[in-house]
Amino acid sequence: MDFLIVPEQEMLVDGVRKIGQSFGLEYWKEKDAKKEFVHELWNELGKNGYLGIGIAEEYSGSGLGLLEMAMIIEELAKTGAGSSVGQLFMLTPVFGGITIERHGSFQQKSEYLPKIAEGKINFCFALTEPNVGSNSLEITTHAKKNGNQYIVNGSKTWISGIDVADKMLIAARTTRLEDVKKKTDGISLFITDAKHPDAITSQMIEKVGTRCIRSDTVFIENLRVNNENLIGEEGKGWAYLLDSLNAERIVTTAGLIGTGYLALQLAVDYANNRNIFHDTPIGAYQGIQFPLARIKAELDLAQLMNYKAAWLFDHNMPSGKEANMAKLIAAEAAFQATDRAMQTLGGYGYAKDYHIERLWRDVRLFKIAPVSEEMILNFIAQHDLGLPKSY
Repeated sequence: MDFLIVPEQEMLVDGVRKIGQSFGLEYWKEKDAKKEFVHELWNELGKNGYLGIGIAEEYSGSGLGLLEMAMIIEELAKTGAGSSVGQLFMLTPVFGGITIERHGSFQQKSEYLPKIAEGKINFCFALTEPNVGSNSLEITTHAKKNGNQYIVNGSKTWISGIDVADKMLIAARTTRLEDVKKKTDGISLFITDAKHPDAITSQMIEKVGTRCIRSDTVFIENLRVNNENLIGEEGKGWAYLLDSLNAERIVTTAGLIGTGYLALQLAVDYANNRNIFHDTPIGAYQGIQFPLARIKAELDLAQLMNYKAAWLFDHNMPSGKEANMAKLIAAEAAFQATDRAMQTLGGYGYAKDYHIERLWRDVRLFKIAPVSEEMILNFIAQHDLGLPKSY
């Protein structure tokens, strides 16, 4: 990390660096090969309080914020986790912790937040649908009120971590799209058990990267959810979602920045020690130096914007523009970092033993998800430049 703001943050980063280094690149390589969840690392982070970074002290958390969460994600990514670690924090600390902390009832906070902080419970989040994609306002999964319960029916896709989740946060329409005046109305959020064999089934999606975090298509049929598991007010879920989605962008970006720095370090280490045609290491060639130097500048800039977004979020100020811009730049910089690292290592960069190929496979996802670069550019054009809506 290039700068730290206060000693408390420095202690956090030093501590998580030691944990990350105790696992290292070989651990992540093995988990990727076996397509296994990183239970050992996750349990260690829980035991040492890192999963409760954004949770209030009264609920067993540290009472810190998203800025500190971004810092520890960066550091874990740099020690070998790569961009997958941002996705890990997105699921439970963000979609579980931040959503409930900011918008849940006292009962929900008391029940779930201490377990999240201590690493005793995992969440997944069901928003995206097969026929909707990025157009989340068009979701058709429906929750019908039935006495003291809601009955939920629909399907979701690209749901990460359902296989290891205890709870699921579901976005569903409680008022159908054709019956609302504004598309942002009528969406509600619910907490439910992730394991409901009679009502929830899932089918794994085979994918190129982020293989230690499984993704599934999920089918929901007559799932019964008690009224007390509704987050906030019925039909107001879109406003709650915006909070969580901005946080999602920030933790994703932190993982990308850390991955970019890791890829650069691997490339620099190799370039400083590899001699081919002369006694001079290849790192002395400007054809090697210049692309890596440019990526370093872009990663540093993305880091600054991401810290700004996190600071704004922690102070309950609008952070959507900053979170989106940071993610846009970080996704491209991290991809270029892994790609140029692979080019620097030559054939070795294509070999699994040198780790670059895993980082390269993983970061490619984040030019698409959790929001594509095209949708971010749409957002900037419309909201920051005042251009007409293009979609």
